[in-house]
Formats: sequence, structure tokens, C-alpha cells
Amino acid sequence: DAVVHGRHSQEQHANSDRRRRLIVTHRVPALARDPENAKAWLWNPAGALFEQAWDALAIKDGTLAVIGATAVFGMFLPLYDRFHLSRAAHVRLPGGRPVFPQVPARTPEQVLESSGLVPGPQRVLDAAAGVTLVTFERKPKGT
Repeated sequence: DAVVHGRHSQEQHANSDRRRRLIVTHRVPALARDPENAKAWLWNPAGALFEQAWDALAIKDGTLAVIGATAVFGMFLPLYDRFHLSRAAHVRLPGGRPVFPQVPARTPEQVLESSGLVPGPQRVLDAAAGVTLVTFERKPKGT
């Protein structure tokens, strides 16, 4: 129903401007309409609560997808219902950005598990390229 991302992370396809979104930035004091996209809001978490940002999107009940930036992924760790972690074993990105602020001191898997998410089975997406996917899901309360 909506996506949240940093100002440098964004979808790049023909329908991107049709999706409601929160763009995390320190360029606004709290919340402001994105001047380039009528369905987007610029959100500074230091000036406005997530609940206020969500209300600005005018979605009563829906799904929010977090699509990027290290700090944004980290900010939502306590809130994820599920997190899809893909890996490309044979790819190295010199100077690349970690998925969470705690990486490289901890692995992404350790970060997710310490946040109460449990890994499901590993799916092989491309055996030759070593590409896998593991979906981590939040443990139900009381288990």
C-alpha cells in the first residue's frame, strides 16, 4: 500500500509515482509534501512520529514496505512482521552500504534474529550465481 525509503533509495519503474511513499530525510523539520510527487511525503523522524507520517499517507489499514537505506532498514527493526533477506554469494561491492547499521560487527542474520525475527528455509533463486533468499518472520507473542 505504501513504501518508505531514504532520499537516495527509490523504485525506478513506470508506476513508481503511483505508490504512496514516505521519504526519510533531514531536509524538512517534520513532515512535508514532496514537491515532485503528489503521493509522497518527506518525513524527518526527529520531528514527527511514524504514526503521524502514516496518517499523512491516508491509509487506514495497509502494508508498508521498507525498501532501503541502511538507517531506514535499522529504524524499522522492531516493527517488521517479515524481512526478506537475499544474498548473492559471489558478489562483492567495494564501498557498498550495509543493510543494517550493526553490520559488519554483526551479520544481517544476527541482527534480524536479535530483533525477534526467525529465519525460514533458504530458497535458492539462482544456483549458478549463488543467489538465495531467506524470509525472517516475527515470532508470535507468547511463544
